[in-house]
Amino acid sequence: MFKRLKKETSPPTEPIHLGLVAADATRCIQCGLCGYNCPVGIPVRDYARQGLTVDDPTCITCGNCIQVCPRGTLRWETKHDA
Repeated sequence: MFKRLKKETSPPTEPIHLGLVAADATRCIQCGLCGYNCPVGIPVRDYARQGLTVDDPTCITCGNCIQVCPRGTLRWETKHDA
């Protein structure tokens, strides 16, 4: 019965890149909400303070830090944005 619902798909030929969290240091007020809400404990505030992208292999790209930032300091950045 459920066999009809399953689609046979092949894996993507290119890796999927969700992007990175980028920061605008001029907007950061060092409140720390971004790092506090990171489920894997990345010190996002340190990246934001310097205006760097969060280049941490443990980042799961959940977007919590972006959503909780009160100043809009953080944003998604993909290859196409650069």
